[in-house]
Amino acid sequence: MRALFVGGPVDNSELDIDAAVPPTHYPPDTGSGQSRYRLHQVGRRNGEVVYAVYGAPDSAGDDVAAIAVERGYARRFDAEPGPVEG
Repeated sequence: MRALFVGGPVDNSELDIDAAVPPTHYPPDTGSGQSRYRLHQVGRRNGEVVYAVYGAPDSAGDDVAAIAVERGYARRFDAEPGPVEG
């Protein structure tokens, strides 16, 4: 799946994650107490997660969702955006 980042120092960056389920935070475990990006939205196609949107620690959920729409992530990946489960 593709990880997409909103806000902070890596705003508008992306990378591939080799996992069936996106981690709740990225990076998943720094061990340093460093602030991490938090999962805000997932995009699914045919039930499979194809992208995950992560927001910077100081980003509001509504802002992250609005930016994801603005950037057209769902259209780009031909997927349905949805909330994080669990």
